[in-house]
Amino acid sequence: MSRPADESPSPAELAAVFHVATVHRDGETLRYFGDPLVPPRSVADELAPVFAEYGYDVELERQASAKPTDGGTPLDTHGQQYALVAEPTEASHDGVPWLNVALLLATIASTLYVGASGWYYIPVAEEPLRIVEAWPFVVSMLGVLGIHELGHYAAARYHGVDVTLPYFIPFPSLLGTMGAVINIRGRIPSRRALFDIGVAGPLAGLVATVVVTVIGLTLDPITVPQSVLDGGAEYGINFHDPLLLQGLQELVVVLGIGVEYGPRQAVHPVVFAGWAGMFFTFLNLLPVGQLDGGHIVRAIVGRRQETIAAAVPGALFALSGYLYLTRDAPPIGFGVWTLWAFWGVFATGLAYAGPAEPTVDEPLDRRRVALGVATFVLGVACFTPIPFEIVTA
Repeated sequence: MSRPADESPSPAELAAVFHVATVHRDGETLRYFGDPLVPPRSVADELAPVFAEYGYDVELERQASAKPTDGGTPLDTHGQQYALVAEPTEASHDGVPWLNVALLLATIASTLYVGASGWYYIPVAEEPLRIVEAWPFVVSMLGVLGIHELGHYAAARYHGVDVTLPYFIPFPSLLGTMGAVINIRGRIPSRRALFDIGVAGPLAGLVATVVVTVIGLTLDPITVPQSVLDGGAEYGINFHDPLLLQGLQELVVVLGIGVEYGPRQAVHPVVFAGWAGMFFTFLNLLPVGQLDGGHIVRAIVGRRQETIAAAVPGALFALSGYLYLTRDAPPIGFGVWTLWAFWGVFATGLAYAGPAEPTVDEPLDRRRVALGVATFVLGVACFTPIPFEIVTA
């Protein structure tokens, strides 16, 4: 059953943006044939609030012909080249986002397990209740990731873009998680909105990362049990610090709030959560495809972003090859060169898929351009060509 005509926008309500010659209704779908009175790329964006009030999503289509949509009588387009196509908005599901909650709980569980067994050296199998002692690592790790994604979420909602809450990804190895993502379901109205959404995540995440790292550097170190040292492991992992982490280490020393490390002692696991936040920030700022860096560069330079994105896989493969040729072979055949080779393949796919496309493709203001450049400088401070290496124990 179709909605009554008075429950859909009238031509008069669209008159400032789109001149309507005729309206065609096909079930729940409405087509307003006519001519744009503003640049065509901005029509749908400007009229979206009007249609939203009546429960419709809207898109502007250019008419290739007047062929019918259902094989019946040809549509009366009055010779118009454009049509606003309005369809009922999919019903939103208010209430508890169960999938988000389930993934968050699973990620908390996996991060607790990894943190307790791998970073606090707790024998979880023998003392399972002690797993909760890893809560500082969990709060730090998921806090950094969550604040990053909530930065995107807040910016998207500010610009009226439909977006989901974060989906955390559990992964019971090394970090306990593979990160978190949000799904942008709505149209991005402008370069300004694309920039704000793209830059808000890294900046919010970096603030959280710095706070977490400084706190971690003031916490008492973890004593590595002698049983672990005598466990006979054939290899271990050494983590290398990026410039930002090195700078924060110097800062806490200057402020007199750092701690001293003795034999068999390691930094508090909260510091590693900060390290992971920096590593994720750098990867997200790669200027390719739908990554945060891709959004930012697309907003700054427009369609030239595709040229920049095409060079990213080559740079990653070159780094991978250089490390393969210049570093000693790791004891288990998996070296850091493999990491950059993987990201080279991943970046190739992202570059092929292309960047996000804003509805209104107008240049950014200078303040945002400057903020974008500063964000990439911070991203470089989070980079180290050898983030980790596998060594013989």
